Amino acid sequence: MDKHIFFERNLLALSRGNPALCTRLSGAETTLGRYRFVESSRAGREIPAWVDSGGAAYTLHSLVSPEREAERLASTVKHERYVVIMGLGAGYTAEAILASDDTAYLLAIEYDIDGLAELLCHYDYIKIFNDPRFFIIVDPKPPEIENHILATFQPALHNGIRTLPLRARTSHDESRFVSAAGALRSAIDKVASDYSVQALFGKRWFSNIIRNIFTAEKQCGVFAPVKHAAICAAGPSLDLQLGIIAKKRKTFFLISTDTALSTLLEAGLPPDAVISIDCQHISYRHFMKRLPPDIPLFLDLSSPPLLTALVKTPFFFSGGHPLSTYVTRFFRHFPVIDTSGANVTFAALSLAERLGASVVELYGADFSYPKGKLYTRPAYLYPYFHRKQNRFSPAENLAASFLYNSKSLRRVENASSWYYETRALSMYREKFEEKVLSAGIRLNTAPGEGAPVKFSAAACRDNPDLIFEMNTPVQLLAAGSPVCGAKEFLETYRREISELPSPEENITVYQRKLSGTQYLVFTTLLPALAAIKYRRADLGVKELLSAAKNYCASEIHNVNAAHPG
Repeated sequence: MDKHIFFERNLLALSRGNPALCTRLSGAETTLGRYRFVESSRAGREIPAWVDSGGAAYTLHSLVSPEREAERLASTVKHERYVVIMGLGAGYTAEAILASDDTAYLLAIEYDIDGLAELLCHYDYIKIFNDPRFFIIVDPKPPEIENHILATFQPALHNGIRTLPLRARTSHDESRFVSAAGALRSAIDKVASDYSVQALFGKRWFSNIIRNIFTAEKQCGVFAPVKHAAICAAGPSLDLQLGIIAKKRKTFFLISTDTALSTLLEAGLPPDAVISIDCQHISYRHFMKRLPPDIPLFLDLSSPPLLTALVKTPFFFSGGHPLSTYVTRFFRHFPVIDTSGANVTFAALSLAERLGASVVELYGADFSYPKGKLYTRPAYLYPYFHRKQNRFSPAENLAASFLYNSKSLRRVENASSWYYETRALSMYREKFEEKVLSAGIRLNTAPGEGAPVKFSAAACRDNPDLIFEMNTPVQLLAAGSPVCGAKEFLETYRREISELPSPEENITVYQRKLSGTQYLVFTTLLPALAAIKYRRADLGVKELLSAAKNYCASEIHNVNAAHPG
């Protein structure tokens, strides 16, 4: 077949699922000689050979039986349903992997758009490109790879992820493919961390959200913008910083994390607002000193319902849970507060951003255990340890067990002291620093003993370009009007869950066949599905979805039954 016809047919097939790449390929150069095509009498076809900068050519596939070689490579994939191939070649590996009905998603990573265009002139990729499970990204930067994995990899449904490099391709473009592998590892670590949280709390999130709907229906209150805010976290350094806060108290809007509330109340420094994002019922221990009822309490929709009794009117916001997003879209618009940093200090910064603050002071955010101390002293953890202690396990032992339980614990020396740091705490700090930059906030950090937040007031003074203006217009913080009653909304949602079709085919094909609303409903079940899979790893995709549907529909029925009328 004429090379031009090959190229056009491949582009037509690719355009259905990846039009942006087609546009790039249309402008690619196909005469640069990135590949030679080696005749193989034994294979009965031409085999592509990558040409290096010195003119040497390296065949990408077996000259004897490229199909059999690809089948052997594909056979190394066991239970994983999400596969990443490094290098497309003539498509033999992709075809072998897609031949398995167990494959849910196949991502190909390739470099050199002109080289790919040459391949598209010589080989027929129509079957691969027409498969809805296949996607290819070309010349990606590491963030693009990471974002694609985060958007498409669903551990509960995909059973794992497997990477297969086309060695003859990756070894001769090593630096770029090594960079791609690093991005893959980073994405997988993030997905694994998020999935482990879903497995633990997926059911609780769902249960809390649907129970909070009735309280959230009555939510009122409007919050005016603020320019200058302060955030109090519960690190040990807060004990040393209370005097600074007391002197400056009237100069800023004080946002307390739930963990720091006891310390502020004991010091006679009631905050202007408190924020809580933890779905666990133990969260109520942060409020044992009784939050004054007129202080606004900002709660994630997935917070424990018992916290709503602590104030006159709790103020709900939508965090990252897909059901919160669904509620905000179809029941009542709630302010969106970014909770992707996975800790309440990050959420407090997001709240300050949403309130319009351009300057934020930071207290008690150690993101570490300075000198081995866990939290500010009045935090609930210490009274809890004292109540739990006995002759064989005093409070000190319980604190030490809490501290040394992390396998990633490491000691860090600084100029005047030292602190313990864990991988999770480091991740919290790094995400916080990224948030400061993206939000356009000038951050002033009070002197403390913990891990330093790198983007600080000193950084602003030394680099005036880092003092940003707010990126978006500031609006009043308020919830919209309910579209319908809470009971009506939940009943409609329960019916939509029950009416979701059963996945009789490949899970990727199934998801693409869902309507827009059906897909949104489907995503709301994924955290609960992850929690069920954690306890029932033997269940297949069809059984898992059925179990998640039954659980969620049953929970909604019970909640509605408890609210007659």
